[in-house]
Amino acid sequence: MSFLSAGIMLSLRVSLMTILVGMALCQYYDYDYEPVGQVQAPSPKCNQECDCPINFRSAMYCDSRNLKFVPVVPTGIQYLYLQNNGIEEIKAGVFDNVTDTLRWLVLDNNNLTNAKIEKGTIDKLTALEKLFFSHNLITEPIIPPSKSLDELKMMHNKLTKFPGGLLTDKENLTSINLQYNELTSESIAGAFKGPKKLLSLDVSHNKLRKLPAGVPSSLEMLYADYNEIDSIGAGYLNKLPALQYLRLIPAGVFNVTSLVELDLSFNKLQSIPEINEGLEQLYLQANEINKFELTSFCKYISPLNYSRLKHLRLDANNITHSNMPPEYSNCLRQASDIMFE
Repeated sequence: MSFLSAGIMLSLRVSLMTILVGMALCQYYDYDYEPVGQVQAPSPKCNQECDCPINFRSAMYCDSRNLKFVPVVPTGIQYLYLQNNGIEEIKAGVFDNVTDTLRWLVLDNNNLTNAKIEKGTIDKLTALEKLFFSHNLITEPIIPPSKSLDELKMMHNKLTKFPGGLLTDKENLTSINLQYNELTSESIAGAFKGPKKLLSLDVSHNKLRKLPAGVPSSLEMLYADYNEIDSIGAGYLNKLPALQYLRLIPAGVFNVTSLVELDLSFNKLQSIPEINEGLEQLYLQANEINKFELTSFCKYISPLNYSRLKHLRLDANNITHSNMPPEYSNCLRQASDIMFE
């Protein structure tokens, strides 16, 4: 299987709820979360360095306060926001009051290292659902014992390994974001075998030479662009029957039947690659394409055999509308927008 050298995105139809698509395409949620209709418990005694809103009593906001360490968390807190500080240390005991109740822990944009996270802290959080640990300095993942964990974000760290077995009991985990680290294919071997409900995995911007092995068959979104991947193992995609969105740079797997959007813009393509007839969006702008061949879109044309392409961009190439053969309208009969300029 051959691959192009740069800038290729494979997009397979995403039949997920809008919020899940947003989760995949954006690095962060809005951190704020307030359960609707929840009966509020008595307001906890808030740490003096933080804020506990009267209308969201189970949350403690300690973000953007130049903190150097995690403050003691009082009983009753379920959502803890500590992003955008200079936190360097998590001392033992700070979570003792919430070991079985804390649900969200946000530690993005701090200066945490593995050596400064003491035992008896995150490793005691048995009810945690979301752990946001991006933009820190950790070299190994920090995984809580909670079986309720459903989202793990550790982008922009210095991760060099993700040992197998850490996620074995994480049966509710649906999303993992590990982009912008220093992970290799060997260092993540067996890392993702545990989560049987995993839907989204992002390992882009690392040092992988092949797609991660052992990912569960439930996976619907896989991002692995900006690595050193030069091939897809034989039968790899067959083991992922639910996969609907795959992104690789470089990549060359275009004739995939479930593919509905393909972006090959800003490359050095000289011809239009063969695509599947179900593709709806094709972006080829800013290449070096100098010919238009209908066989790229339609192997043969009949009343029932034609391209479902709706939008085609060919601007910034060496081709104009005059290069299109007269019979293109039979093949591209659904194309409402073909752009040359």
